[in-house]
Formats: sequence, C-alpha cells, structure tokens
Amino acid sequence: MPEIVGGFLPQDHLLTWDHIARVVDVLSRAGVDKVRITGGEPLMRPGVDQLIRRLSNLGRLRQIALTTNGMMLEEQIDGMVAAGLSHVNISLDTLREPAFRQMARRDGLDRVLSGIDAALRTGIQVRLNALVLRDINLEDCVPLVEFARDRGVVLRFIEFMPLDADRSWSASQVVPGHELRLRVEQAFGPLTPAASRDPSQPSQDFLFADGVGGIGFIDPVSKPFCQNCNRLRLTADGKFRNCLFGQEEWDVKSLLVRGAEEDAIYALARDCVLAKFASHGISDSGFTPPVRAMYQIGG
Repeated sequence: MPEIVGGFLPQDHLLTWDHIARVVDVLSRAGVDKVRITGGEPLMRPGVDQLIRRLSNLGRLRQIALTTNGMMLEEQIDGMVAAGLSHVNISLDTLREPAFRQMARRDGLDRVLSGIDAALRTGIQVRLNALVLRDINLEDCVPLVEFARDRGVVLRFIEFMPLDADRSWSASQVVPGHELRLRVEQAFGPLTPAASRDPSQPSQDFLFADGVGGIGFIDPVSKPFCQNCNRLRLTADGKFRNCLFGQEEWDVKSLLVRGAEEDAIYALARDCVLAKFASHGISDSGFTPPVRAMYQIGG
C-alpha cells in the first residue's frame, strides 16, 4: 500500500454482487469450481458475506476462498463462514510491530493476530502468507514458521513481485524461495515434498519431518510457474485479466450492465484466456509493471 491512498473508486464504478454472481454463474457452468475473493483488501467493502452466500447458493463451487490482510477479519469471519466460506489466506509478514508498520504503512499487528485466532476457531482451512523483503523482514522467517507450526497451519512464503504502489521494486529486495527454504531447513531439519493434487497450484509445498504444520514457497520471480497457470481475474471494476502483470484488460462490466446473454460473457472470458502469454516476463529486459498496483486491482 502507499503511505497515503489518493482515493478509492466510488461504489457505482464497482461491480455489484449481482454482477459478480452472474459472471461466476456463467464460468462455473464452463467448469470453474474455485473462486477466491481478494484485493487490495476485500473486507473493506461492506457485505462480503452476502457475496459469499450468493456464490455458495450457485451449488457448483467446491471452494470459496478469501485472501485478506486480517485487520478486519475477527469481526467478520463467523458471518462469512456461515455464508459458505471454505478457505482463508491471511497475510502475516512479521511478528514485530516496527517491521509490520514499515510494510503495512499502519499499525495493527495485534488485530491481524486476533483475526488469525478467530479464523482458526471456525474450523475452516487457514493458511498464512508471508511476503519477505531482504532489508526489512528476512530475520522473521524462522519465527513465522514457529508461529505457524504452533498453530498447525501451513505457511507460504511469497517472493516480492513488482506490484507495489510506490514502484520501488528491485530484484535486490527479492529473497528467492530456495534461500528461504535453506534457512527453514537449517532451523527445522529436512523438508519433504508434499504430494500435490492440483498441478496448477502456484506453491511448492513441503512437510516437516515431525509432521507438524506445513510450508510452501511461491516463487514467481525466481521460478515462474506460468506454464501451469489456470487463473482468470475479474477486477473489482469489471475487467477480465489473464495475468497480474498483463497490460490488457477485457471489459465485462459493459456486457453485464446491458444484460448480455451468457454466450457473450463466456466468449469474452474465452478470448481473455486464449490471449495469455507464455510468461509474465518479469526477468525480461523490457518488462514494464502494470499501470495499476495490486491494491488497485481487486478481484
């Protein structure tokens, strides 16, 4: 996030819950069976539990997940689970308040920790996501693993990607997944690859020798997984995107507003998917970050 947010889109620029449910209904008939509500921070928009209930009522999704920074989670998790939420990923980059403030640009570590505990009490699947920057929170990787293991949950380390609002990303700040894995093994012993039931998942998951918890590494910079990517993003303002780093968007909101038939929505999604590039190109000399930072995309 930037230090100061210049303003969020007004509500009438965003897709309504009806619009989102309409798109998911169409795509679920075509085989999509997992949906993740993300951002930005999705819990800043009131009534997310209403959207979850609408998606659950479609009856064709085997997973409805949410990715959140956790700061507003404690108050909302019970309602979302009751509505049909099955998975939640919570960002936790550090257990030190000064480092948290430096990365999040605001206080609130205690609220995130309370949100994690509240999510664990519901019994749904909880995962923790940690973004590591070399000069800020590299020292936190072992304490974060200990925190996750104490709670029996999977922690996933994510490489720093050029989606930051300040456009200050540099390769020197990226801590490659193999370096983090070495640190974890030095502290906890050898890691054993976990069997994957989903070849398109972005994380390489491992098990600890004692069987407590689990750990994963999402390495889009050092080990791109573009060849297995099967994700399609619907942005908060009604655009299809086939890659977080893509420069092109497909406007589905205009179709929804005028009540387009199912075939038109499906055709637009198909065109977007067929236009996927072979790679995001982060390591290419001519790479240019997308115009919108991650917090502005939503989805």
